[in-house]
Amino acid sequence: MELTRAKIRDLRKALDAKEIGAAELCKEYLKQIEEKDGRLLSYITVTKEKALSDAENAQKIIDAGKASALTGIPLAVKDNICIDGVRTTCASRMLENFIPPYNATVIEKLNEQGYVLLGRASMDEFAMGGSTQTSAFAKTKNPYDLERVPGGSSGGSAAVVAASLAPAALGSDTGGSIRQPSSFCGVTGIKPTYGRVSRYGLVAFASSLDQIGPICNDARDCAIMLNAICGYDRHDATSAKVDTPDFTEKLGQPIKGMKIALPKEFYEGVDDNVRACVTDAAKELEKQGAVLVECSMPGLKYAIPAYYLIACAEAASNLSRFDGIKYGFRGEGRTYEELIRDSRSKGFGEEVKRRILLGNYALSSGYYDAYYKKALALKQEIIKEYNDIFEQADVILTPTAPTPAYKIGAQDNDPVKMYQADICTVTVNIAKLPGISTTCGYTADGGLPIGMSIIGKRFDEATVLQVADAFEQGFVPVSPKL
Repeated sequence: MELTRAKIRDLRKALDAKEIGAAELCKEYLKQIEEKDGRLLSYITVTKEKALSDAENAQKIIDAGKASALTGIPLAVKDNICIDGVRTTCASRMLENFIPPYNATVIEKLNEQGYVLLGRASMDEFAMGGSTQTSAFAKTKNPYDLERVPGGSSGGSAAVVAASLAPAALGSDTGGSIRQPSSFCGVTGIKPTYGRVSRYGLVAFASSLDQIGPICNDARDCAIMLNAICGYDRHDATSAKVDTPDFTEKLGQPIKGMKIALPKEFYEGVDDNVRACVTDAAKELEKQGAVLVECSMPGLKYAIPAYYLIACAEAASNLSRFDGIKYGFRGEGRTYEELIRDSRSKGFGEEVKRRILLGNYALSSGYYDAYYKKALALKQEIIKEYNDIFEQADVILTPTAPTPAYKIGAQDNDPVKMYQADICTVTVNIAKLPGISTTCGYTADGGLPIGMSIIGKRFDEATVLQVADAFEQGFVPVSPKL
């Protein structure tokens, strides 16, 4: 077994059978990071000393026969999830030296399992972007082609898994930030139902849309990760009081008779390679006994403006706390107003400032009714359209992104084009649904990964994982040659 290409469940067996020690496994990943990440730039911070200490503690748990699913498993964590005593930057100058005094709830849950923290994965600044090129510290590259983006905003998390610099990673998803980079980097990532995973300790972008989720090598590992991080949390007012199932239970079960919807609007205007691969994947699922259901989602054409009005409005509100006074980057100024202006002008990057301006405009007097209020009405319409589709289908199958990974710099001067690329993912966040992206093929010319998304009913991650796993069992992935 090649350790750094092994899946979580394989590493679990090796650790429990004492075929390898937790410290040895940790050192192997740290070695890979040292050798490869200088070219990839997937980590902002590598926590070498903490990782070795975590591994030592994990080994004691294993030796005592009390290991959980993630005991001794090395993981990466997106740099917007607070970890006590570990620098958390959100890839922004504004938080360059911020060290949280507490753990996010998901980190507390991972600590209970005895995980090993390898480091903080890079991301778009404050999770705003689809390329990881807005990061102030590590502009991550795609492991399949170092001249292309890894996607975003969880591009670092997807890249570390694709490049075997961690067997799994945590990311966050506000409009596709787990699923789109998973598609670009040829890995599997799931956005759980809103409220399924606590957001306590996640630095907020858009509070009604943000959700933490895992990026792994396959759906089975995603299920293992979900088992560890899901559950009600009294610290998060939006956390759902619902039972947490064993997400591995339906894996391997046949999908015969299951109805899979194909909304035609998702397949219009996408790259020919993408359409062909996702359509072929649908046919493969049909061969396994699934029933394909053609349907329509006319509200999709309004998804991008509705999403960006809501997301930017919430971002403007959430980021108002970063004023250079209480914490964060502090600029200069003779007056209070000059200090705040200088701090925010220098502390935030261009994309973050653009979204703050858009959000403040949408919320301003005279424009609230014309823009933000209409966006909220469109949100309800999109939810209704999803509900209508789920009356005739169990899950929905769509492309994850309209194109494969694009060249670095290709969209730097065209933010609208970058926003339009979120068309296949944002409605899942708007409707608070679970969605997973898994690789379904590669481009004919450059061998770039192409992802498909499986969208499920609220709190039905188990079925989403079941369908993704059913496809993955007959699909042979191609690893990057980094």
